[in-house]
Amino acid sequence: MTTTDFIARLRAQVGGPRDGALLRFSLGQALLGNGDAAGAAVALREAVGFDPGYSAAWKLLGRALADSGDAPGAVEAFERGVEIAQARGDVQAAKEMAVFLARLRKAAS
Repeated sequence: MTTTDFIARLRAQVGGPRDGALLRFSLGQALLGNGDAAGAAVALREAVGFDPGYSAAWKLLGRALADSGDAPGAVEAFERGVEIAQARGDVQAAKEMAVFLARLRKAAS
């Protein structure tokens, strides 16, 4: 199965009984891997809309926004993601997002 086929299968499930944070995360991850950072950002925003405590989705959303050229949006996503990851005790995710956040801030200065 090609990535395009996989993305089409995921999109076919949107709005169905299996729709939710994990489906939107998977769609965003596939889109980002396929070079569609803007499309990935949309799907990942929907993922955190379903589950605002999904730290992996916040991390990937920050990456998608950075890759699509939205540095301020990426900073915001990473900041929110760090807060959520720390609150949930997800130390590794918080550290990874903090590194991405520091790189974005350094590039902006």
